[in-house]
Amino acid sequence: MKNRKWKKQYSIVAGIILLLVIIRLLLPTIVLRYANRTLANLNGYYGHVSDIDIALYRGAYQLDRLYLNKVDSTSGEQIKFFVVNRIDLSVDWRSLLKGALVGELAFEAPELIFTKDKAEVDAVAKDTTDFRQLLKDFMPLRVNRFEVRNGRIRYTDSTTSPLVDIALENAHIIAENLKNTSREDEKLPSTIRASAQAYGGSLNLDLKMDALADQATFDLTAEIEGANLPDLNDFFIAYGKFDVSKGTFGLYSEFAANNGKYKGYVKPIITDLEVVGLEDRDDNFFQRAKEAVIGVVGQLLENPKAEQVATRIPIEGSFGETNILVWEAIWQVLRNAFIEALMPSVDHQIDIRSPEEVAGRSGIFEAK
Repeated sequence: MKNRKWKKQYSIVAGIILLLVIIRLLLPTIVLRYANRTLANLNGYYGHVSDIDIALYRGAYQLDRLYLNKVDSTSGEQIKFFVVNRIDLSVDWRSLLKGALVGELAFEAPELIFTKDKAEVDAVAKDTTDFRQLLKDFMPLRVNRFEVRNGRIRYTDSTTSPLVDIALENAHIIAENLKNTSREDEKLPSTIRASAQAYGGSLNLDLKMDALADQATFDLTAEIEGANLPDLNDFFIAYGKFDVSKGTFGLYSEFAANNGKYKGYVKPIITDLEVVGLEDRDDNFFQRAKEAVIGVVGQLLENPKAEQVATRIPIEGSFGETNILVWEAIWQVLRNAFIEALMPSVDHQIDIRSPEEVAGRSGIFEAK
């Protein structure tokens, strides 16, 4: 009797194990079909994922070789928008140990492409919102951390001659504590750090923020250093009708936002600028004259000691309005040209307290 009971229990356990094995084997196929059905029916987009791997032991799954194209509503033409080798979606175990059920996202070799006539500010904002919604559909947990490894961000324009195709390469982005599961007593508990290669130079960004605040609250520092201007000649020729023989480009910026106000600056610096070179000897008279004028203007505004053209453009105001202090920017250009060179670095003059200074201004700088 006991032997029969034991055999029955063994059969039940064996059946359950067999059922779990079958479900585990079928689950990737079921999820893959669901994913591709979702990607194929997105409003304004069409996407596909080649394979899905599931790792139940760590509460994770991976999407392999996923692409997402924008679909022209009139012609039905598909335009490349996003492609990635792998997306890893998993439970954030560090936060789980602190009692928060949140997730992590990791992107391996993603590429984000903005195309001319599809890259206006409103369109970019819509694309970003739609993309976040897509990730939300695939990630049932609130995302607390994400990482991008070996990423690429491109801007293309096939309507120009020459064609414009510029990019930031080898981007590495880490965003942490987006749901404030730790450091809750800090003013700016969430962080984003990013770096990328930019035409022989580098881009670095450091952002501290309160990701859960009702109003934008952040402290941002960003800089591009050592970008080689001749490598961007296709861009200059396409949009400015001139090229550059020599020069390097840097850009330094700080911004902070708090209580509906923001304050910051953008400081571009061009060093060792030469517009006319040997490569221009076959240009027609009018083209050479135009480039000569650009070169002369650059020399007039160049600081003799530092051999650089630079300005510091302050930007401040309340959200819903943007105020670039044009006259101060002009003064900075002239001062840099004839009095002093701007130091090629961020000034560390902007922090989370800076937007409060905007409230004390009169007129257009008052918060609405």
